[in-house]
Amino acid sequence: MSQSLKIENLHASVEDTEILKGLSLEIPKGEVHAIMGPNGSGKSTLSKVMAGHEDYEVTAGTVLMDDVDLLDLEIDERSRAGFFLAFQYPHEIPGVSNANFLRAALQARLPKGEEIDAVAFYKDMYAKMDALSMDRKFTGRSVNDGFSGGEKKRNEILQMMMLEPKYAVLDETDSGLDIDALKIVAEGVNRMRSPERGFLVITHYQRLLDYIVPDVVHVMSDGQIVKTGGKELALELEEKGYDWVTEELAVTA
Repeated sequence: MSQSLKIENLHASVEDTEILKGLSLEIPKGEVHAIMGPNGSGKSTLSKVMAGHEDYEVTAGTVLMDDVDLLDLEIDERSRAGFFLAFQYPHEIPGVSNANFLRAALQARLPKGEEIDAVAFYKDMYAKMDALSMDRKFTGRSVNDGFSGGEKKRNEILQMMMLEPKYAVLDETDSGLDIDALKIVAEGVNRMRSPERGFLVITHYQRLLDYIVPDVVHVMSDGQIVKTGGKELALELEEKGYDWVTEELAVTA
């Protein structure tokens, strides 16, 4: 059985416009991969397609998570199978408290007839909130309702830490964060690094990768992965921008 998140020849469109154009990528468990690229290259589209966003139509390809094609699963089934997406713009859910939201999500993962141990649940949640410097009063607040940008991103990482997915995709989690919040969020992600878990970090900027050091860096352009390298590639992109990559492609084409 393959232990990876493997995307093969993925094509996807929105409103009849093709965004992903044969993208292929594999993230083995135990590794952190980063995707960088200019605006409009398809980075966020990739994350939404994997999560099952209804606005996107997949026209070809597969997304295999440990040999199970996510594209054959409903959105909730993808989550219960071990897929997690931290949104670039986290949604607000008025009227649903953080504690009830997390408890319901964890309960949905248990076999029928089993119940969550409430004492153990709150002990675990509070410990993870403390690690993220989150005030415990947030347990009673509605999910992301009235949260600042940084609070929303910490809340996304709290959800990830509680759900313990097999594979996590972070879609520009660093956007809107000051340096202190960035360090806290990155520390939460680093706590989750494990031989049993893979990460895909989508970002524009090297600064996030100073704190979440990737094993592999990919450059995305026009709906495809066009270059792959080590963590040094991110530094090169920070220094030179993206034009040199497309120019290099034109020369070799």
